Amino acid sequence: MKFLFLEPFYGGSHRDFAQGLVEASSHEIDLATLPARFWKWRMRGAALHFIKKIPDLSAYDGIIATDLLSLSDFKALHPQKVPPCLVYFHENQITYPLAPGESMDFQFGFTDISTGLAADRILFNSRTHFNAFFDALPGFINMMPEYNPTWVTQAIREKSHVIQPGCRFSGGGLPLEAPQEPPLIIWNHRWEFDKNPESFFKALYSLDEKGVDFSAALMGENFQVQPKEFLWAKERIPHRIAVFGFVESREAYFDWLKKGLVIVSTANQENFGISVVEAMRSGCLPLLPDRLAYPEVLPDEFHAKYLYDGQEDLESRLEAMLSEPENYIQDRPLISSAMACHAWENRVLEFDRELTELAAFHDKE
Repeated sequence: MKFLFLEPFYGGSHRDFAQGLVEASSHEIDLATLPARFWKWRMRGAALHFIKKIPDLSAYDGIIATDLLSLSDFKALHPQKVPPCLVYFHENQITYPLAPGESMDFQFGFTDISTGLAADRILFNSRTHFNAFFDALPGFINMMPEYNPTWVTQAIREKSHVIQPGCRFSGGGLPLEAPQEPPLIIWNHRWEFDKNPESFFKALYSLDEKGVDFSAALMGENFQVQPKEFLWAKERIPHRIAVFGFVESREAYFDWLKKGLVIVSTANQENFGISVVEAMRSGCLPLLPDRLAYPEVLPDEFHAKYLYDGQEDLESRLEAMLSEPENYIQDRPLISSAMACHAWENRVLEFDRELTELAAFHDKE
């Protein structure tokens, strides 16, 4: 069958997911995208762009979209009858943390709601994300001063499900390479406030002051303004930085992951964590906060050893991993093997089944 994938923010996890699904699916999927910048304007206006860019939908059995498309606008304003639509929620604007000094624009939350109502099927990228959205949705709706549409929570929930995204691994898995010396710390997350780089660099400064030997690969995409924490780190600990900035080549990116000893996250917002899964599959040991989606992604048997609670615990655990890696290194192949379930070849059957069922809505019309 044939589907159209509309992605208004083609970067980061959105790009990885779209590329992976298109490449792995047994269905034919046409991909229409916009660059990964100005997310607020994408959410407001991308539907109007795609209506004109793709005026003929007659060849498609279904539409795939992500949460940054106002699907209700697209369906209401497209001149043709729109085939059944599946929306994949990478994030949502009801629970997403606000940037410092920013106040909530409630319209983005209502766009999520109208998109959910307009969709025929909704998928969330983790149970953690699913629960957070539906826990917060009634309170968001009740902020309305009157005529609250309380019915929408159940209406959206009834057509929602969880499928974790596939990951496009590149040469990851066994046999693993030996980590480089000095021990390499991996940061491969977006350079954004919600990934909490302040906490990460505070830990690095503490290690440097104690004379603990390490280097750091500061990778990950930066979509607009470069956060000041990274610029300060470049000035304060330049002797510790092995990579500074986004690595364009996917092969080079995975080469760095395979050299790493530990992947650290200090995120305040993470609904799945593709970058962390990529690093663990490549042989990095995790050091992750005991919250968000991380306890869901990391197998239970590794929680006590690799999930931390608070800044002090992060710093003490990271120092121990760098100073005594022999106490941890035996877990590398076990954790790497556990991440194989996230490869697209092991996830795509669930997505293809969803798309087949989506197309069945079309056949019934």
